[in-house]
Amino acid sequence: MATNTANNTKKTVIIGATTDPSRYAYLAAQMLTSYGHEIVPVGIKTGTVSGAEIRDIRQRPVIEGVDTVTLYIGPQRQPEWYDYILGLKPRRIIFNPGTENETFEKMAEDRGVEALHACTLVLLRSRQY
Repeated sequence: MATNTANNTKKTVIIGATTDPSRYAYLAAQMLTSYGHEIVPVGIKTGTVSGAEIRDIRQRPVIEGVDTVTLYIGPQRQPEWYDYILGLKPRRIIFNPGTENETFEKMAEDRGVEALHACTLVLLRSRQY
């Protein structure tokens, strides 16, 4: 992170973080870190991913200065976290493939949060992040 300026570094909260290298949330943590973005992994799993401790979502950890929330939990598991995620005051929420949720997307947009159907990995690789 030392080589990046604050202007191009986007603090990203990964909802559904995991230590399982076969999962997209894990790959996103690795790639976000390699692109110089600060990550805050949050989920029900414990452990470390890309040098960052996974915070327990059930504790609803306070996280300041959030640019992006990238979702890796399915729509059926999202409702109990709506208020928590929106309370992080992100600029945008990325609904990765399989996490699309029309209800939550509308809630986000109604609060001025961009709801984006995209893949974090593709956005990074294509320099659109």
